[in-house]
Amino acid sequence: MKNKKCKVCSNSYAPTQPLQRVCGVSCAIEYNHRVDANRAEKGRKKALRQRKVALRPKGEWLRLTQVEFNKYIRARDADLPCISCGRHHTGQYHAGHYRTTAAQPALRFNEINCHKQCMPCNSHKSGNITEYRINLAKKVGDDLVAWLEIDHPRTGAWTIPELQALRKYYREATKLLSASA
Repeated sequence: MKNKKCKVCSNSYAPTQPLQRVCGVSCAIEYNHRVDANRAEKGRKKALRQRKVALRPKGEWLRLTQVEFNKYIRARDADLPCISCGRHHTGQYHAGHYRTTAAQPALRFNEINCHKQCMPCNSHKSGNITEYRINLAKKVGDDLVAWLEIDHPRTGAWTIPELQALRKYYREATKLLSASA
């Protein structure tokens, strides 16, 4: 075997075993201490990350889940024009809700209620709701639009485990859509 450089003292040595990383016993002891310290540090960092995740408020989980849902909607409708104006353009696209999340929180993560919408329609024209409804009826049918327009009471607020599961689902679904595109 050719000479290697010791991971501890940087001296050159002739290894006696294929996976040997250090030149001698004293360097091996020092190397093991470093490895143990690195493992302990990684364990502390992992525990800290887990504590931070556990301390996240529900509002943050809602925001993170909404981000993943919106990415999914934009990926799902990537080849389609804006639901409101029917244009393809190079500007920014949003995931526009037909029934807003303030008006119908129960429909926040409903895929029928949300479609790709250009930024001018969603932001400057307050959703361009008249054109949105016309094109939504063409896309999903009058029955589903009528269903969206009725009141949908939610028996309780989203729980953190529900939001975590939804976030994971939409993250994976977006990856699948991106891989197939």
